[in-house]
Amino acid sequence: MSNTFGNIFRLTTFGESHGPGVGGIVDGFPAGIGIDVDFIQHELNRRRPGQSRITTPRKEADQVELLSGVFEGQSTGCPIGFLVRNTNQHSTDYDNIRDLYRPSHADFTYTRKYGLRDHRGGGRSSARETIARCVGGALAKLALRELGVNIYAYTSQVGTIALEKDYTAYDPAHIESNMVRCPDPETAEKMESLIAEVKAKGDTIGGVITGVIQHCPVGLGEPVFGKLHAALGGAMLTINAVKGFEYGQGFAGVTQRGSEQNDRFISTPQGISTLTNRSGGIQGGISNGQDIYFRVAFKPVATILMEQPTVTQDGKPTLLKARGRHDPCVLPRAVPIVEAMAAMTVLDYYLLNKTVRL
Repeated sequence: MSNTFGNIFRLTTFGESHGPGVGGIVDGFPAGIGIDVDFIQHELNRRRPGQSRITTPRKEADQVELLSGVFEGQSTGCPIGFLVRNTNQHSTDYDNIRDLYRPSHADFTYTRKYGLRDHRGGGRSSARETIARCVGGALAKLALRELGVNIYAYTSQVGTIALEKDYTAYDPAHIESNMVRCPDPETAEKMESLIAEVKAKGDTIGGVITGVIQHCPVGLGEPVFGKLHAALGGAMLTINAVKGFEYGQGFAGVTQRGSEQNDRFISTPQGISTLTNRSGGIQGGISNGQDIYFRVAFKPVATILMEQPTVTQDGKPTLLKARGRHDPCVLPRAVPIVEAMAAMTVLDYYLLNKTVRL
């Protein structure tokens, strides 16, 4: 179960960073949904390595192969199996860490839990596993498109450089116009310069990705343990390097009074709505039809190209000098992953909601 995400819409992933490939099986996907393979590939291209000077130089086509569950361009309702083959592994880059524990990596915990580990790029703990999430997320987006749901994410902070306004102040059309995937071109340039500076020193840096879900149906989520925001938070916290999640006004709202924080209900020609949206589109754990917006904090990538003290598996002190191809900042490539996890969560909870009443 630890390799499966979802309740009704379920994604099971498999594969390692330096194995033959990465893939998955999507079960519970509705029949009759148009499957746009070019769109799925586009989502993978946004995640793939080697796409700019501020990402890892590893070159992978990340070409998806749909193996089942699709007939004449539509989903059949049967499991959708898919595979993305690895073609550019440099496994020898990791020979020097076979018997070492890399700081802030999963080497120690995997070894203690399983009794062994794949030292080549981290094996299953590698962010390359997120390929399968992007495919699952692309499929979920195709289904949600028919409901009018729109999901997007963008880089809102790198280090201390942050956008000063909330998501409503920026045009999402600008997100893909720069390498860092920030909707404000001026701030994007500063972010890119900072990442390039950090990369030149062999170091890494973290930041924040903002996600937005528009036109989400009212009523998704359960009132106690299945709250929609808890599901979104849990989904985001499964992404490599994620350290925090908040939605709506989040931590910033704790300084306000209830009279300042409450979202007042109003009547509009379209029906009942709220005057403000400080709740972030979710109240009582259930979507209320307003935009759902959230932020995801990413730590700096653990692999740095600097000499670091560590220990061997026998506990002997030693020095580690990492080799290989690594991201100085994970955020640009993590944007489509955040979108994918949001899309799969919303579709899963939409399908769950359909079972609540006839």
